[in-house]
Amino acid sequence: MMSLARQTGDDSISIVNAFTIDVEDWFQVAAFSRVINRKDWDQLECRVQANVERLLMTLDHHQVKATFFVLGWIAERYPDMVRRIVAQGHELASHGHGHHMIHELSQDRFREDVVRARGVLESISGQPIVGYRAPSFSVGPRTLWALDILAETGHRYSSSIYPIRHDLYGMPDAPRFAHARNGLIEIPATSVRWLGRNWPASGGGYFRLLPYAWSKRSLSRVMRSDAQPAVFYCHPWEIDPGQPRVHGASLKSRFRHYVNQDRMLAKIDRMLSDFSWGPMRQVFSLEQPSG
Repeated sequence: MMSLARQTGDDSISIVNAFTIDVEDWFQVAAFSRVINRKDWDQLECRVQANVERLLMTLDHHQVKATFFVLGWIAERYPDMVRRIVAQGHELASHGHGHHMIHELSQDRFREDVVRARGVLESISGQPIVGYRAPSFSVGPRTLWALDILAETGHRYSSSIYPIRHDLYGMPDAPRFAHARNGLIEIPATSVRWLGRNWPASGGGYFRLLPYAWSKRSLSRVMRSDAQPAVFYCHPWEIDPGQPRVHGASLKSRFRHYVNQDRMLAKIDRMLSDFSWGPMRQVFSLEQPSG
């Protein structure tokens, strides 16, 4: 397993990083799971198609190919969106089917969820699905069994561990970079080592909240000091300040969800300009099998 690097005009090496998008809608986020019943999902305004289209246009402007971890529930309802992602040359991967945190599921139910999602995505795209990302990076010390199930069900890699401290997820003692486990490659979200601990440097809410300079400096440090590619992630709902407001969730949850959504697309645009990017399967030499 090797990462890509690109030779630049000044004879320095520019590492190619992985740009990833978790395709889910605003009402499916874990932060709102206590106030939005999943039985009501079909009655809520789905905005994912328009937001994915904006991201596709932005990626196309920068000539960047990315990995889209698509929720099976979304793919079933918007198959043309999935086909468009694939037609534009992006990698299609799985985000599971029902956006359940892994610790909410038994091992049998988790297996059913990932098999269903993989089947839906492969049926729509006509391509093998080799990658998976757990909702809310919910592979942790109690759920490492999920990686074994992913390998058993035909996945080649996972990007489901965030090696940081967080109140909702995280595994700070996990390896910070890609590593093999029982036939599966786990590719963690990127963290930066500073003051004796791991700090988030991968995107999402941290990217929206903190100044852009923090993210740029952190990713540059990982590439320079660790000589490793970064894994950046975002969600379609993060670029959509016009989405409905959810009432009843905690102030912390609402802040995390809505902060700086109006600035997110411009920051993504800068990130795409400042670094080199590709899909997971290419950055980590995990090409889809032929046939």
